Amino acid sequence: MQALFAQLLVGLINGSFYALLSLGLAVIFGMLNIINFAHGALYMMGAFAAYFLLHLTGIGYWWALIIAPIAVGIFGMILERTMLQWLTGLDHLYGLLLTFGIALIVQGVFQNYFGSSGLPYAIPDYPQVGDWRGLQGGINLGFMFLPIYRGWVVIFSLVVCIATWFLIEKTQLGAYLRAATENPTLVRAFGINVPRMITLTYGLGVGLAALAGVLSAPINQVRPLMGADLIIVVFAVVVIGGMGSIMGSIITGFALGVIEGLTKYFYPEASNTVVFVLMVLVLLIKPTGLTGRAA
Repeated sequence: MQALFAQLLVGLINGSFYALLSLGLAVIFGMLNIINFAHGALYMMGAFAAYFLLHLTGIGYWWALIIAPIAVGIFGMILERTMLQWLTGLDHLYGLLLTFGIALIVQGVFQNYFGSSGLPYAIPDYPQVGDWRGLQGGINLGFMFLPIYRGWVVIFSLVVCIATWFLIEKTQLGAYLRAATENPTLVRAFGINVPRMITLTYGLGVGLAALAGVLSAPINQVRPLMGADLIIVVFAVVVIGGMGSIMGSIITGFALGVIEGLTKYFYPEASNTVVFVLMVLVLLIKPTGLTGRAA
């Protein structure tokens, strides 16, 4: 039974990364109509940004959670302004090919300088209160031992996902963003700078990927190909939830992480393919995804 709970925890952790990454993809596709295949490389850049902050400037994990997503988000906005904006109105294939090429270039540069092996990133030991040493150590729940950092990843990811959903769906800014994608000419008539809004939206989606990279660094180490290992699964999550569906990506990300964990316990041989089997079944039954709407 303890092994089952351990696999469920692993599934929840993986689901946290699936949810954050697919959320960023859903924001970019839903708002900008871009299939962002560079998402995995930008996730990796977030982890490396945290690593550089720690080893070059001494800035630790807590500040990296803020600085790394902002830095990578700015890089993403530069990409959108210099390259992606010229694809407006073109077929999705052009955006996919361009972002795939960007991903290969970014991964190639990092792999050339840092190789393929992982670089360690320590779990933060601050703040220290009594016997509490930051996010290190664990809690004995009786039926299992819960590492504090892994519990933190699940809770923090859930909070960020819900906050992003609220921003997009329930605020005036989110209403402007959605309106800008549906009828940019009308939104311009109200004096809103639509290109700037689109750039900021892409930066938000990229920043979510970088944030996931910072969270992943102490668990999976920092590797140039860490994003390439995840991106195909994350795209499957987005397809299952519904392309562009914010809440669909969040729910599907966590749910598929748990299903993957359960599969590892009951039938390990199928754990690497269960997500894609589910994707095929969903596409056969509901091609728009579980929460997607027909165009």
